[in-house]
Amino acid sequence: MRRIDWRELYAANQETIQAALGTSNTTAVASPTALAGGSPTVRPRAGRPFTLPSGSHRPLIHVPPRLDPGSPAPLVCMLHGCTQDPATFAAATLMNDAAERHGFVVVYPGQDRGSNPQGCWNWFLPGHQQRGAGEPAAIARIVCDLIDAGPQCPIDPGRVFVAGLSSGGAMAATLAACYPDLFAAVAVHSGLPYRSATDVASAFDAMAGRNRGGEAHGREAHAAMGHYRRPVPSIVIHGSADRTVAPANAAQVLRQSMTANHLAAPQSCHHDVARPTGSWRSHVDGGHAYTRSQWINERGTLMHELLEIDGLGHAWSGGAPGGSYTDPRGPSATEAICTFFSLTTAKANPD
Repeated sequence: MRRIDWRELYAANQETIQAALGTSNTTAVASPTALAGGSPTVRPRAGRPFTLPSGSHRPLIHVPPRLDPGSPAPLVCMLHGCTQDPATFAAATLMNDAAERHGFVVVYPGQDRGSNPQGCWNWFLPGHQQRGAGEPAAIARIVCDLIDAGPQCPIDPGRVFVAGLSSGGAMAATLAACYPDLFAAVAVHSGLPYRSATDVASAFDAMAGRNRGGEAHGREAHAAMGHYRRPVPSIVIHGSADRTVAPANAAQVLRQSMTANHLAAPQSCHHDVARPTGSWRSHVDGGHAYTRSQWINERGTLMHELLEIDGLGHAWSGGAPGGSYTDPRGPSATEAICTFFSLTTAKANPD
């Protein structure tokens, strides 16, 4: 462990950030063009040094300068997909811009290419599917260090959330199952259920939509929670034209979450994927049509949301034009996630 000043962290990543803002990695829909002038940067708040984890998952952190240091802010942990890194993911999703508008801190852990040459989180290996081990433990350490940073980066521990795309979405589902005491809610964009695979072969089966089903996965997620078990609200976002992670995975992620929540709180959480509380069709002007469905529990709390986007491929919906795996024609996944997190209870208590 070593102490890193915000200014040092910022300076050390400037070259990477600027590259992400000026170029694109693989794009799912848009051609590789320079991002618009309003694209986000990773700006630190000046202050005394605090402790961050050393090692291969060193993150990028965005602290809006106008945050009130006397009022603890929410924290959103963002997990990139394969071939991405924290800087390209921050630029692609426009989450830093959302943090400026809504007043929260964002942290982007990065996968080490030595652990996965494509930069994917190893969601499909048993060594990274449990509390206190592997990548889930490394990510949780980063989040806990930020919470413990005190006045240098005041975080509300009751409003800590995790979101991810693709392999990052699958790892977000893993963190929700393994650390329900840490993460108040989860967003899975174009991802897969927790423990839907245990090796490379089964990972490809799961990505193709061939898996055991959400209820079996739900029991595994509930078991992974251990004595920390509690209902974890979830929002799932997926495109109907995703050829990398089959759209069938969206319902599987949702069913897993609903099953695990029912086992944790049977009196208040008994939802059915086929029977949302409400469902609406809409469209983006000049862009994609989509269906938004929500499930509300008996206490009136929004517990689950599903955003199904017509014609969206394997890309962050409504992301920056020319960004890494983005489709700007979709509804904004970033705004949908922020709204969902703001509407869910910070810490739901099991019955």
